[in-house]
Amino acid sequence: MSFFDIFKPAPVIDPIEDAAVVKKKYRYWRLRVFYGMYVGYAFYYFSRKSFTFAMPAMMTSLGFDKSELGILASILSLSYGISKFVSGIAADRSNPRYFMSIGLILTGIFNILFGFSSTILFFAIFWALNGWFQGWGWPPCARLLSHWYSQQERGRWWGVWNTSHNLGGALIPILVAFCAERYGWRYAMYVPGILCILVGFFLMNRLRDTPGSLGLPTVEKFRGDHPHVAEKLAEEKPRSAKEVLVKYVLKNPYIWLLAFSYFFVYVIRTGINDWGQFYLYEEKGYSLISASTCIFAFEIGGFVGSLVAGWFSDIVFKGRRGPVNLLFCLGVILALVAFWYAPVAKLYVVFFIMFAIGFFIFGPQMLIGMAAAELSHKDAAGTATGFAGWFAYLGAASAGYPIGKVVDVYGWKGFFIIVVVCAIISVLILLPMWKIKVNPRFHQTP
Repeated sequence: MSFFDIFKPAPVIDPIEDAAVVKKKYRYWRLRVFYGMYVGYAFYYFSRKSFTFAMPAMMTSLGFDKSELGILASILSLSYGISKFVSGIAADRSNPRYFMSIGLILTGIFNILFGFSSTILFFAIFWALNGWFQGWGWPPCARLLSHWYSQQERGRWWGVWNTSHNLGGALIPILVAFCAERYGWRYAMYVPGILCILVGFFLMNRLRDTPGSLGLPTVEKFRGDHPHVAEKLAEEKPRSAKEVLVKYVLKNPYIWLLAFSYFFVYVIRTGINDWGQFYLYEEKGYSLISASTCIFAFEIGGFVGSLVAGWFSDIVFKGRRGPVNLLFCLGVILALVAFWYAPVAKLYVVFFIMFAIGFFIFGPQMLIGMAAAELSHKDAAGTATGFAGWFAYLGAASAGYPIGKVVDVYGWKGFFIIVVVCAIISVLILLPMWKIKVNPRFHQTP
C-alpha cells in the first residue's frame, strides 16, 4: 500500500437495515462532518490571508511597494485558482477526509517557510505552493455538502458553512496585526502556519467520506427529498473524469454564466479584503488596528449575509439561488458607492458600510458556488465548483497586481471605479439565472 492510497474514496459498505440506527447515525455524522469541515475551512483562511494583513508591516520592514506586494497576492490567486479546478476533478474521486486535512497541513508548512524568507523570489515560490494546496480546501467541502445535505435544506447548511470564511477572515487580521506590531511580520506568518498544522490533524480525525461509506442511504432517500432524482442520478453516474468535465461542466451553459459572474464578484471581494485595510490606513489615516477592525466588520457582515442568503434561497425562493444572487449584487453596488464617499473621520460609519459590503458580497460568493454544484451532476460537484472557482480566482488575481498598479498610477479613485463597474457587470450576467432552480438536462422529474 502506498501513501497515495489514502486519497482513494472510502468504499461503500453493506447498508444498515435498522431505521432507528440509521436515523441516529445520520444525525451524529452530519453534525460531526459539518463542524469538522467548518473549523477546517476557517483555518484555511488563516494561512491564506496572513500575508494580506501583514503587507503594511512588510512594506515598512522590507521596503516593497504596492505593485511588488500585489504580485504576490496575484500569484497566490492564480495558483489557487488553477488548483481549485484541478483539485475539483480530483476531489470527486478522492476521500475528503484526507484530501482536505493534508492540504491544510501543507498550507501551514508553506506559511512558515514564507516567514523565513526575505526575497521576492522565495516569497513567490512559497506563496505559490501555499496557493496550490489552498485549492485542496473547497472541493472536498462541496463534495461533502452535496452528499450529506439535500437540495431543500442545502442553502441553510451551505450558508452556515460559508460563514467559516468569515470566522477565519474576521480573526486573522486581528491575530496578524497583534503579531506584526508586537513581534514583527514574520511571526504573523509563523503563528497561523502552526495553528493550521494542528487543525489539519484534528480535521483528519473528524471527517468521513460519503454516507454509503458508513452503511447509510443517500441523503435524498433518508430525507425523502426527490428520491426519483436520486435514482436517476445513480443510473447516470459518470464513468470518467472526462465525461464529468465535458458533459456536466464544459457543455453546461449555466456553469459558464456562473463562472463569469464569479470572476467579477471575486474582483470585488478580494479587492475590498486585500486593499480595504490599506486604503483606510493610507488614505483615511486610520491606525493598523482601526483599519483591521473595519475588515473585521466586513467579515462579520459576510457571516450574516451568508446565513440570510442561504435562508432566503431555501425558504423564500424555494431552492432558487438566482434571485438572491442578483438582489445581493445590486446591494453591493450601493454599498461600494457609500464606501467611496464615506466621511474620513467617522469610523462607525465606515464600520457599518464595511459590514454592508460584506453582507452583500458574501451572498453571491456562497450561492454562485452552490448553484454550480446543483446545476451540474451530484457526482460532479467538486469539478463544477472547481471550474467556477478557477474563474473566481482569476478575478481574485486581477485584484492583486493589476489593482495595485492602478492605485499606484491613478490613486484610490481608480480602485473604486473598477470595483463598481465589476458589480454592475455581475448584475447583468446573473439576470438570465433568475428563474433557474435545476438543470433540466440532468434533473427531469416525472
